[in-house]
Amino acid sequence: MQHDAAQVTGIRSLGWLAAQDELFDAFLASSGADVAQVRAAAADPAFLCAVLDFLSQRDDWVLDCAAALGVAPQEIGLARAVLGGRGGMHWT
Repeated sequence: MQHDAAQVTGIRSLGWLAAQDELFDAFLASSGADVAQVRAAAADPAFLCAVLDFLSQRDDWVLDCAAALGVAPQEIGLARAVLGGRGGMHWT
């Protein structure tokens, strides 16, 4: 996956997350961000990593997000790895 595609997946995942009221509130609480900060950071790869990390806490969140985006669930993890740079790839 190319960086641009990973960023698009991250942004689309953020859009899906923002549409899930309770889940988005949980993300805001866990990240300490408010809606204005989310908007300002929406294209930042590090912030998108945080979004994808949050979604990756539960398989059902990944599956629901991937289904809504029309991508394989593995794309969520792959996007996270690409956006995280070299240190984001873990094969163990």
